[in-house]
Amino acid sequence: MSENRQATTRNAAASPWVIDTRELGRRPGSSRAVHREVALESPLGVEDVIAAPRGAVVDMDVLLESVVEGVLVSGTASAPVDGECARCLDPLSSKVEVELTELFAYPHSATEETTDEDEVPRLVDDRIDLEPVVRDAVVLALPLVPLCKPDCAGLCPGCGVKWADLGPDHGHEKIDPRWAALQDRLGDSSDRPEEK
Repeated sequence: MSENRQATTRNAAASPWVIDTRELGRRPGSSRAVHREVALESPLGVEDVIAAPRGAVVDMDVLLESVVEGVLVSGTASAPVDGECARCLDPLSSKVEVELTELFAYPHSATEETTDEDEVPRLVDDRIDLEPVVRDAVVLALPLVPLCKPDCAGLCPGCGVKWADLGPDHGHEKIDPRWAALQDRLGDSSDRPEEK
């Protein structure tokens, strides 16, 4: 084994995302529950829109089950997320929880030989790496348009103030740009005395 491969294997084994499955053996039907709390080294999501921030703790409860073709991982992962409302730009915080179900194929199994590497994850040295699985699930669960509340009215396009902070009679006089010069020349019609 080359020095680079040994270093990579050691680094992967030390990662909190990596779980050793040797305890399960390759006996279909054997299972093991695993609970992990992992601090994120990089954000999950779109940072200035909505994301689980760097340092946030991902809480994972998974069940590892040995099956004929590999190790089936099922369970949940949750993480706090921060972002801003897409309508009113207020900061928001919530929690995302995702369901996980993933088969990690054994080396030389029929699944490994009949699928592409990016279709089904593989066991490497009897270890599984949950980081890509959790990352994909969390990012896909985040809303494309995060809102502070479903009926958020957003901002007034005229003055930029939140509609929720403005009165019901708030409005802006809109002048057709073609008539703006005439309006400037004649002034406001309410200032002129009425003709009888």
